[in-house]
Amino acid sequence: MKINKLSISGLALGLLLGVSACDKDFEEVNVNPNSPEAVSSALLLPNVIRNTTNEIAGNAWGLGNLVMQYTAKIQFTNEDRYNWGPQGNPYNSFYGALRDINNIVELSGKANQKNYVGVAKVMRAHLFAYMTDVYGEIPYADALQAKTGVNYPKFDTQESVYKAILVELEEANAMLGTTSEKIEGDILFNGNVTLWKKFANSLRLRMLMRLSDRQNPAVALQAIVSNPTQSPIFASESEQAVLQYLADVPNQHPLFTTRSGSHDEIRLSENLENALKDLNDPRLFAYAQPTTASGAGVLGAVTAYDGVPNGLGDEEALKYAPSGDPTKGGSNFISRVGLLWSCQACSSQANATGYQAILMSYAEVQFILAEARERGFITVGTAEDYYKKGVQASVNYYRARYTAISQPTIAAKLVVDDTYFAQAKVSYTGTTQEKLVKIGTQKWIALYFSGLESWHDWKRTGFPTIKPGPAAFINTVPVRFMYPSNVQSLNGDNYKAAIGRQGADAITTRVWWDIK
Repeated sequence: MKINKLSISGLALGLLLGVSACDKDFEEVNVNPNSPEAVSSALLLPNVIRNTTNEIAGNAWGLGNLVMQYTAKIQFTNEDRYNWGPQGNPYNSFYGALRDINNIVELSGKANQKNYVGVAKVMRAHLFAYMTDVYGEIPYADALQAKTGVNYPKFDTQESVYKAILVELEEANAMLGTTSEKIEGDILFNGNVTLWKKFANSLRLRMLMRLSDRQNPAVALQAIVSNPTQSPIFASESEQAVLQYLADVPNQHPLFTTRSGSHDEIRLSENLENALKDLNDPRLFAYAQPTTASGAGVLGAVTAYDGVPNGLGDEEALKYAPSGDPTKGGSNFISRVGLLWSCQACSSQANATGYQAILMSYAEVQFILAEARERGFITVGTAEDYYKKGVQASVNYYRARYTAISQPTIAAKLVVDDTYFAQAKVSYTGTTQEKLVKIGTQKWIALYFSGLESWHDWKRTGFPTIKPGPAAFINTVPVRFMYPSNVQSLNGDNYKAAIGRQGADAITTRVWWDIK
């Protein structure tokens, strides 16, 4: 049979075109729409906010409140006695979240979505600041660079980390609001760009004050507070960084489904009890519940609230008797934490939406400004006015929260007036040092359940007095976390270089800015 050469040529051309067409559409046809390779910023953002905020809330419950003696343990007291080993989180959890934050920066940067990039920069600076405050030196410049071949990141000094994150917050402030895209997935500020700017600048105040014993922050602080149009900060009780928990999973507060036995291990500290009673402070009724033995229900007289000393041995803590009468000792005679934080199995009055995770409150901002004004770092406003606004904002916040969970009898107690501020231990009088003690004490009270912020502030100021308990494993209060064990095993050389500069990887080794 004779074959036509033209037919062969046509057949070959057809096959070639067919193969070419398959190649052209191959990637499109073989993309699984249910498993996208690229996730949008709107999808990444809520998980990053939720997971990191839950970590911070967990740090408050498990260690922060204990080391700052808001709460104490009545059994399994190791944490309260400073038997702290290497802390895997927030190190591991935050670096995991930071990968997603970097993805937001990359994705939204390519799309010219500067609002998303600005939000990501605020979050990135916040998380790096949180980590360096607890660990000291951390990987920063080399961090999250595995795609570029950096598998063993060097640790940066805390000084250089702080310098970088302050720049990043300035960049975020300048960037936010310069494009018009709506911020979807924002479960913190519901897409409010102005509040993200205010959070960025309020964080700058916190960080600049943190460095105030190392570097004079006056110029930078004054530049922020004197130009609220360019650098706005939280300016009212309605403006603060708090995550509202919801009734349903996955947005319930982390303590709500805790096993009641685990929840009840933690009770009111005698230190906080004494401080609140000494000042006739109504936050006693917000921060704690009456003892079971008092029979008072959700609200009792001041005498119905009793705490336990921090740092007792297991047996001593479990049978502790506030009155000194051994027949009146044990858990029924020690106050639980307030109803806002109660677990579902702990009380019929527990409410899944009462507790908000506090990242930065308006009250904290006011106390920062009070200290800055008292120390002469800023010239705007008066220290006394900032101080009083800080106290009032804290009390008002808890009155609003107890109103929100239908506890009007507790809410009605949460009021401060001129009588409160006229007390010698509260009134804004005395020497500069005496005034700073009052600011520090009130700030400590206000920072209850605010992550680890009160701990860092205490390291810097020494207010209030915190002493190890009688069964503590060390005779000083811890000042940092130990690096996770996997850092030593997987990045050993850089880990050794970091502790060679910083000091032993111990909970007693001070971080760079902590020189008091």
